[in-house]
Amino acid sequence: MAEPLAAFDLLIRAGRAIGPAAGSDAPVTVAVRGDRIFAIGASVASTAARILNFPDAVLLPGLIDLHAHPAREGSIFGIDPDRDSLPHGVTTMLSQGDAGARNWPLYRQVTIHGSRTRVRLALNLSARGEQSPRGCFANLEDIDVDACVRTIEEDADHLIWGIAVNASHHACAATDPREVLRRALLVAEATGRPLLYGMRRPSDWSFADQMTLLRPGDVVTYCYRREPHCIIEGGRVHSAIRAARTKGVLFDVGHGMASFDFAVAEAALADSFAPDTISTDLQARHLGASPPHTLTRVMAKLRAAGMREADVFAAVTVRPAQIMRLQNEVGVLALGACADLTVLRWNEDPAQLLDAHGASRLAGVWETLVTVRGGQVVRAPHQT
Repeated sequence: MAEPLAAFDLLIRAGRAIGPAAGSDAPVTVAVRGDRIFAIGASVASTAARILNFPDAVLLPGLIDLHAHPAREGSIFGIDPDRDSLPHGVTTMLSQGDAGARNWPLYRQVTIHGSRTRVRLALNLSARGEQSPRGCFANLEDIDVDACVRTIEEDADHLIWGIAVNASHHACAATDPREVLRRALLVAEATGRPLLYGMRRPSDWSFADQMTLLRPGDVVTYCYRREPHCIIEGGRVHSAIRAARTKGVLFDVGHGMASFDFAVAEAALADSFAPDTISTDLQARHLGASPPHTLTRVMAKLRAAGMREADVFAAVTVRPAQIMRLQNEVGVLALGACADLTVLRWNEDPAQLLDAHGASRLAGVWETLVTVRGGQVVRAPHQT
């Protein structure tokens, strides 16, 4: 006699399920059919082809890394999102400028369509993207406004989220950062897309002047960097930075190799200035690090710096989903949403957490148990 067909493909039961969009925090069972969440509740009594039980763990929507470098080829910073991030709970990533107008077709084919991880792009204002160690705006001729606008307008699938522009000395070299931002804004206004912006040091160009040019919905990354880009002045958040938030400019962590400082984060959080989003700026130079540079570890650093757990979870789920205009698809535990899910365990044993400059804090960490991407289970690296 044939076995009866299972009602669902996957059931996940967790002692805590966090739905940041709805503010929910309770035991739950999530039922998955195909790539969709089909049922959700305190108890879903049914059969499934696969059942996973996590009574002592936390179930979240799949984590979203708003600033990283997923690029299988064509970028000097590129990492393989399926190998280097997906097993660590990240189901969606936004590339910070790995491709520009010239190499967008290759990036779309090889990285976006070639990855299991959901990848979107902040198109580099430089047409060549990040193909060379030389700053992408060192040659002003690489900024082709018309080519950027045309590339975005021809993106019928909306895989290009916005425009990446970094006004730093490294990115601009001798080029005037004011002209770089001016051209970025031309593209942004013509296409209705936001900017992912890296600030210039205020000794060259005041925070007030830079923030005045940014618009609601633009995202400032590297927000907890120490000098010379530090947002803390006299122990408080700089007035121009706070005014920018008031008008709707958003702020992202973008940890990276040099852009997260515990003292800055602690001062900002103490002054009620939490980041809108937490991101890794994961890039090739991080590969091989022990422990790995992961979004869950950056989340633990923000918690150690004083950020509330609920705000940490929102900053890697519902908030980046809203910013990326994917709020009905990802970042939520809701009927009909894509079955992108992450199961985390909190390890209370103190671990040494380092900022980008070697300062440390001892604190617990989140560990990824399982990632589900589009209804398919991805095992975490440490699991057998």
